[in-house]
Amino acid sequence: MKTVVVGGHSRNIGKTSVMAGLISNMNGLNWTAVKITQYGHGICSLDGEPCGCAPTEHAHVLTEERDASGQSDTSRFLAAGARRSFWLRVRQGQLADAFPILDRALGDDDYVMIESNSVLSFMTPSLYLVVLDRSQADFKPSALRFLDRADALVPIGTCLNGPSAAWPLVEPGIFVNKPKFPMAPGQYSSPDLCEFVRLKLVCPASQVPTQTPIHQLRGKEQTCQH
Repeated sequence: MKTVVVGGHSRNIGKTSVMAGLISNMNGLNWTAVKITQYGHGICSLDGEPCGCAPTEHAHVLTEERDASGQSDTSRFLAAGARRSFWLRVRQGQLADAFPILDRALGDDDYVMIESNSVLSFMTPSLYLVVLDRSQADFKPSALRFLDRADALVPIGTCLNGPSAAWPLVEPGIFVNKPKFPMAPGQYSSPDLCEFVRLKLVCPASQVPTQTPIHQLRGKEQTCQH
């Protein structure tokens, strides 16, 4: 099984859109998509607002999406071309109990894409992408914890070449040597990002090192969008 984890430092910055873009442009890989939502005290970690996503009887519930025409994120994954799409709702702090259920549901699927940061506590994916938006000051603890494990960064709207006053806990040097695939707001996909993901998945790790800049892979430089 090849796995891609897409995380991000805050809510509503385009993680789902980046996933949908990758699935749509690489649909020959027959993706299984997973969205993980954590909740606690009536508040959803998805958007920080009161929600109805919490299961009433269990600490976690895994559901499979069947409707590709709906408005939910899991429906968007199906509409983008995912073969299967799951939503794992889990109480904060109990992902360890829920992960085996997800693992069994995925079975022998060849290519899996998961929207989450915290799932990295329980697995080592083939590739970890982090979506970042400097216009959002919030930086989730889970994103800060795993940021150094990112194989590539997907900045939305602005570059990541220097320190940010909005993120005082983030060491600016962590951005320096990681491949970056900047996106204009509303874009959320690029041929370069798709090719980077494809190369990381289909080539042996020894041939595509984690820190290899994309311009060395494709023969062209990446430029930030301002």
